[in-house]
Amino acid sequence: MPQAQATRKLPQLLSAIGLATGLQLQGAAVHANTGGVPALYATQAEAEEAAKKHFNCTGAHPMGNQWMPCAQHSQTSPSANNHP
Repeated sequence: MPQAQATRKLPQLLSAIGLATGLQLQGAAVHANTGGVPALYATQAEAEEAAKKHFNCTGAHPMGNQWMPCAQHSQTSPSANNHP
């Protein structure tokens, strides 16, 4: 009956793989298209500083319970010549 046990554990294994993949994708989304510069920040002040330093814009806007650089979401792409 070892095959039956393996079959019962398959959903758990697939769930664990899905969770790990989802966490990796979530991390990638935070750094997407920014050359390693985070796009989400815990505070408005951090997002405003990143806006000046990395995104060539000013201000910040809320995204869920975090903050993104730039006053408007459409501005949130890093400056090509302003990477760290």
